[in-house]
Amino acid sequence: MSGPECCRNPPVIQRGEESGEVVQIASLNAYVSGKLDSKIAVILVSDVFGYKARKLRQVADKVASAGYYALVPDFFNGDPVTDVSQINDWLINHPPEQAVGEFARPLLQALKDKGISKIGAAGFCWGAKVVVDLTKDAEIQVAALLHPSYVNLDDIKAVKVPIAILSAKLDEVNPPELIKEYEAALIANEVEHFVKIYPGVNHGWTTRYNDDNAAEVKSAKEAQQDLVDWLKKYL
Repeated sequence: MSGPECCRNPPVIQRGEESGEVVQIASLNAYVSGKLDSKIAVILVSDVFGYKARKLRQVADKVASAGYYALVPDFFNGDPVTDVSQINDWLINHPPEQAVGEFARPLLQALKDKGISKIGAAGFCWGAKVVVDLTKDAEIQVAALLHPSYVNLDDIKAVKVPIAILSAKLDEVNPPELIKEYEAALIANEVEHFVKIYPGVNHGWTTRYNDDNAAEVKSAKEAQQDLVDWLKKYL
């Protein structure tokens, strides 16, 4: 998969509309939002554009408003994609598989050391691969993949925790036909799941929707609420 198909419409980095703050956890900077004394955490793993994306942080704030300690970690150490034409070179230094062992698992341990008893995770595009790998050994209690990239059918067949897959009807990266294969694999393996394909939207719409497009905004907000509702079932 080349970069431009999965990375259209880079997000605008904008501050001033956030209720959280940036802290350091397990050597990583992370945007955190929500109750500091919550025993339940939700990790939101970004797409290639990184943890500073305004709309992704707004999703974290929404998740936090449900009573969770929400985190958006910087798995790129300050080096997100800035030029989508160079994404293939960027991926050499930032493969999602490497991030699982180098960043995600230490972050999980740090949260447990803080007294967190349950952890959910949602991955957006690139981040979906990180999250799905964490499900294979049940290192988290619940997962969600939003317009996933770098995920394949074998990954889905290895899932061991409840998982939601929220995808776009017009997604060229993981088209509806492939999402239906994912759903069939989850059914065959008797994994609790929620699969939904949203009409009229493209890959990345949940955090890169056009503010001036009422249909995109409505669909993005619907998906974000579906994410929160899914997390509530298992956390």
